[in-house]
Amino acid sequence: MKLLSSLLIVYTLSIFNISAGTPDKLEALRTKKQVVRMDKPVAPYYSIQIIALKEPPREPEFFQKVNVVYEYPCADGFVRYCVGKFNSRDAAMAQLASIKALGYDQAFVVNTKKYSFEASEWGSHDGDKIDPDKTYTVQLSAFRFPVYLTFFKNVEDVMEFKMKDKIFRYTVGKFPGTVAEEELSKIKALGYKDAFLVEFDKYAPFKIE
Repeated sequence: MKLLSSLLIVYTLSIFNISAGTPDKLEALRTKKQVVRMDKPVAPYYSIQIIALKEPPREPEFFQKVNVVYEYPCADGFVRYCVGKFNSRDAAMAQLASIKALGYDQAFVVNTKKYSFEASEWGSHDGDKIDPDKTYTVQLSAFRFPVYLTFFKNVEDVMEFKMKDKIFRYTVGKFPGTVAEEELSKIKALGYKDAFLVEFDKYAPFKIE
């Protein structure tokens, strides 16, 4: 992977202000997994929304009072940022006051399953039927900027893809549908609880060698 070259290109474009989009001000927080992009809702679904933005955040320090922030790109053009994952609304409500006390005074409890997500051809969603005749890979994470493959612990041969939506996605393994769910369980057991299955053939044309 020519990661160094990719990073230099991104850096150079940002210097001369010729990048196709606005620079991602959360790059450092994403790399440290303090901000985690969510392509789909993942159980447990209750969370505490602290802000919704249409433009990239101007002050990344806003998120540094909490350990992990989940980023949900929604169909209405807003990106919603949440903290915590809870099994029930009551459990989330019990933590709401402490989140507000950190300065997030507009925070409120949400059920992320009710978010309307951006239409995308990428990814697999809960409830999708696994086709035994197709080949799958397990998506570990997605970032707006590339990361070193050493970022992913306990797994080998991580694959990197840069998709049409300019998001870098990272997966591991190629499995027939007959064993895909079993392999997904193994990856989740390694600590990647938000991992999910995607059809490998849809990703293959965008693989970075």
